[in-house]
Amino acid sequence: MLSPEELARYARHIVLREVGGAGQQRLRRATVVVVGCGGIGSPAVQYLAAAGVGRLRLIDDDAVDLSNLQRQTIFATTDVGVSKAERAAERVAAINPHVTAEPAATRLDARNVDALLTGADVVVDGCDNFATRLLVADAALAARVPLVSAAIGQFEGQLGVFRGWEADRPCYRCFVGAAPERDGVSCAEAGVLGPVAGVLGSLAALEAIRAIAPFGEDPAGSLLLADLLALRFRTLRLPKDPGCPACSGQ
Repeated sequence: MLSPEELARYARHIVLREVGGAGQQRLRRATVVVVGCGGIGSPAVQYLAAAGVGRLRLIDDDAVDLSNLQRQTIFATTDVGVSKAERAAERVAAINPHVTAEPAATRLDARNVDALLTGADVVVDGCDNFATRLLVADAALAARVPLVSAAIGQFEGQLGVFRGWEADRPCYRCFVGAAPERDGVSCAEAGVLGPVAGVLGSLAALEAIRAIAPFGEDPAGSLLLADLLALRFRTLRLPKDPGCPACSGQ
């Protein structure tokens, strides 16, 4: 049962017909793994904590840099040089004492990815390199855990929800292919407007909440493209690749 303090804290959720007390209790029992506490992870962690997700596992081996502070609003100037995962966990405790934060200040790799995703109800991937994205996506697919994947650059962003073990839903590799290396320009090289991270990170939190306590239309199998230079949003349907080596069963 929700305590009186929790009923007051989550009152605006509970009055929503699509969420209600039952949905809030689902959030309370859930575990969300957030890969990367940077541009995407920073706002996502804050909204997931405020929403009352019971357990947040925060994975990031990086330390806070002064250049992060323009968009990673979970951190402050005094946090420069401190572990992102550790400081984000402290912020979770300050935002909501009913949420347990588990910091993992370690680099995610093939040896530890399965253990780090153990017990997850949803994985939010906001990491900054393609190889790690594929690793996380494969592990989430193997564990049959919904994957919320978001990315940003300059004034643009994209967001997708993947449940590739379902017959009519694509996995992340259906979307991007199997290439382990992909040329790209980092945010450090190309730049990114701070609020773009806030928009996509908040949407990632929303989709993680939807995956735990379903409401509205199911977004799995579609890709949201945000062009914030023109304030334009598009949604594309992603077909399942019948020849995908990850989810086709071949």
